[in-house]
Amino acid sequence: MAVLPVVCVGAVAFALALLLPLLVRPLLSRAGVLDIPSARSSHQNPTIRGMGITTAVALPAALLAAVFLPLGEGAGGQARATLLVIVLVAVCAAAIGWIEDIRGLAIKVRAALQLGVGAAATGAVAVIDPGRQQLWWIPAGAIAVAAYINVTNFMDGIDGISGMHGLLVGAFYAYAGLLTGHPWLVYAGVAIALAYAGFLPWNLSRRKVFLGDVGSYLLGAAIAVTAMAAFLAQVPAEYIFSPVLIYLVDTFVTFLRRLLAGERWYAAHRQHVYQRLTIVGLSHLQATGVVSAATVVVSVLGIVAAQGASVVQVAATIACVLVILLYLRTPTLFQRHFRRKAAAAETV
Repeated sequence: MAVLPVVCVGAVAFALALLLPLLVRPLLSRAGVLDIPSARSSHQNPTIRGMGITTAVALPAALLAAVFLPLGEGAGGQARATLLVIVLVAVCAAAIGWIEDIRGLAIKVRAALQLGVGAAATGAVAVIDPGRQQLWWIPAGAIAVAAYINVTNFMDGIDGISGMHGLLVGAFYAYAGLLTGHPWLVYAGVAIALAYAGFLPWNLSRRKVFLGDVGSYLLGAAIAVTAMAAFLAQVPAEYIFSPVLIYLVDTFVTFLRRLLAGERWYAAHRQHVYQRLTIVGLSHLQATGVVSAATVVVSVLGIVAAQGASVVQVAATIACVLVILLYLRTPTLFQRHFRRKAAAAETV
């Protein structure tokens, strides 16, 4: 496919995400849209949140631009319709997150809205391609979209982590689209990657801001519906699930650990791997680096597994499991390292 249209989509996403905060940040500051530290927080001072509203403009704008750009030979109405579904789902999820940021929503109401968005998205994707019309996909898709919206929200707890997740997942999805001949997936991946890359400088600057629920809901919904549409379009599962595997494992293991301990799973906490990394002494950037590195390695192994022979697939799968187990152990490993380092310093 042509490079220039892809560059245009990425430029729209990045430029809007990078420049819109210049206008929005003062408005959020005056409106008092602040993230107040809680038991789950890894920051200590009230910080402006809701900056994800700019990403919620940048990402749909870039995807809409892609709808009117060449999609390559053989790609037509279905591909454009798929992009429009991603746009609508992203906007709806961001709207739910924005209401949560500004006014708050009851858990049941929030869950119902998320499931509704997921069901509508799955139904729309199924209608686009008659070959995908299987009714059982609708409840499965609804749960998947709602679940990943919450996964990205749970994992959005330290500086840089969500921006890097969007950048990496989007980049790997774009590459998957290139490998499998799905131009719409290339556009969707590039838009997600560059929209969240544009947010990173604001999140990592000295006068940092947070995505808020509007940004994390947008991220989860955009990734989930893109993954679902790719899966239904016969894109190999390794390409789709590998980039999100670390997030899924971190959330599931934490949920299971809290459930077995008899704790309220929905209560605020700091038990995710990335949170424990900061507790044992890593900075936000270092913890984000650990999560991002694990995501890259697992994603590359997924590509290797999808393209290799049977022996290579088995080896890549085993390596992937080992990386995940190592990731889950990183807080303990770093804690031991820092203790040994402190003990060595005391003996000098």
